[in-house]
Amino acid sequence: MYLLGVVLFALTILISVSLHEAGHLLTAKAFGMKVTRYFVGFGPTLWSFRRGETEYGVKGIPLGGFCKIVGMTPQDDDVAPEDEPRAMWRYPVWKRTIVMSAGSITHFLLAFVALWLVAMFMGLPNPAIKTPLAAYVKVTDCVVVPNEVRDCQPGDPPSPARQAGLRDGDEITAVNGTPVTTYDDLLVQLRAAKPDSPASITYVRDGQPHDARVTLGAVQRPPLDDPAGSTTAVAALGVSGPNLPPGVPPTVTYGPVDGFNASVKFTGQAFQATFAALKQFPKKIPALWTAITGGERDVNTPISVVGATRIGGEAVEHGAWELFVSLFITLNFFIGVFNLLPLLPLDGGHIAIAWFERVRSWLYARIGRRDPGRVDYLKLMPVTYALILVGGVFTLLTITADIINPIRLFP
Repeated sequence: MYLLGVVLFALTILISVSLHEAGHLLTAKAFGMKVTRYFVGFGPTLWSFRRGETEYGVKGIPLGGFCKIVGMTPQDDDVAPEDEPRAMWRYPVWKRTIVMSAGSITHFLLAFVALWLVAMFMGLPNPAIKTPLAAYVKVTDCVVVPNEVRDCQPGDPPSPARQAGLRDGDEITAVNGTPVTTYDDLLVQLRAAKPDSPASITYVRDGQPHDARVTLGAVQRPPLDDPAGSTTAVAALGVSGPNLPPGVPPTVTYGPVDGFNASVKFTGQAFQATFAALKQFPKKIPALWTAITGGERDVNTPISVVGATRIGGEAVEHGAWELFVSLFITLNFFIGVFNLLPLLPLDGGHIAIAWFERVRSWLYARIGRRDPGRVDYLKLMPVTYALILVGGVFTLLTITADIINPIRLFP
């Protein structure tokens, strides 16, 4: 099942990228631009056919695809004289913008359709759930003293919370008189208490407040702000969380119309999360290096296509199809946004240059100066090569980390 999941997810990525290029193809042809080749994959050609002026085919390395539009830049030297009027750079800037953004728009449409289907058949996160979550807890049977993720074993100390009569779904509101509003607050207050010491716990059950006296346990844990740090003895209550309030379902399913509206809202949230993740990329490089050099892999570090495919395989292996689809949606949003960044050789770089030319021509006309013409892409090549180098190094880091120290979401 793991191998099946890996193959399925790799296939979804290949289909997404192929449709990305198809977006460029269809919009370019719709505007009359000449498209000479559309291929899935790179390397040697395995199979192809020609229809009209375009060759379609499959190549031997299934790591993407490409669409060749004649005359993407004025410096292209492979434009035949008879094709000059149809060179892409000669078309109005709005048409070039649509063609260059069509790939990302395709990713957004794929993600949105998948999100809409999830809303109807799997369910989206309940909008009534506020984050961060309050300290609703699940009472464990014991406290695990070592810093390990495992079930209770003979000899483990009993849970202080269970001994004090706390139950699953209780909301802890104070520890030793200090108010607690979230589960994170609860952890902070427990760390502030002494291990093996008495403590007062205030909690709410069925809308009614209660107080309990407990003797906190002692466990070995790293600091809350440094999961890879050295462990020390800290206090433990014997609860887990954060959990949802009793009776609140984690997901909600919708009909077609309500599901469409809910998907629109979640699409906005997905864009916000994607931009936030992009801004955090530079800060994650040290964590990637730590993972490569033997440290613990932070689950919040970026992953490559290799890592995403492995997680997709684990999701299928454990029957977590919601995770599989969620990963597909997230990846398409990310690729779509990333590809629109105003940097060459990304599509967003070509769009930025096209609009720079348009604005510059307008300004020069306003002040009565001669139009300076098109941007010379050849002069931008050093910057382009530098960005390709940076992107290549970052990709190599993520792939290396995903191979030698992958993120694992299942034990």
